[in-house]
Amino acid sequence: MKKIKALAIGIIIIASYNCKEVKKEAQEASEEVEQAVKEMKEVKVETIKFAMEPKSDSNVKGEVTFTEESGVVKMTANFSGLTPGEHAIHIHEKADCSAADGTSTGGHWNPTNQPHGKWGAAEGYHKGDIGNFLANADGTGTVEFATEEWCLGCSDPNKDLIGKGVIVHQGVDDFTTQPTGNAGGRISCTGIIQ
Repeated sequence: MKKIKALAIGIIIIASYNCKEVKKEAQEASEEVEQAVKEMKEVKVETIKFAMEPKSDSNVKGEVTFTEESGVVKMTANFSGLTPGEHAIHIHEKADCSAADGTSTGGHWNPTNQPHGKWGAAEGYHKGDIGNFLANADGTGTVEFATEEWCLGCSDPNKDLIGKGVIVHQGVDDFTTQPTGNAGGRISCTGIIQ
């Protein structure tokens, strides 16, 4: 009889311990799910879209979209009215397209005071040095670019695109001529204002 009582008490203690352990594991799993849901809600996707307007007596129109998600800004731009071949595209200092030739946007956006160059070059590059893109025989062209070195409305002046301008140039960026890349006239413009 004593053996049965001891066995019963042992089973109760083991069952009690296992229930506590199961309850603890369930609580931890619940907390992990709550944290994952919270983090998913915190993922912010921001998109801004602007029309590109012709400059310097060109017919170049288009649309540029910036989307920021998880610390990466993706730029997508579509153009029409271009001459076939390569054209440079840059982010410029000011969101001001009031000048007929687009010069009101100022120079390339270069908050870190680097030399002009190809994006990612060890010798340096402007934060606005996107590069060149190809216009097809029908005058259309597309640009897709993504980087962690930009943001939309953050507090870092070395990354924030708000208040800057986008310029398409008549020619090709040679990545060496300072400070412009010798890309020629400004043929399309938009200001990034939020």
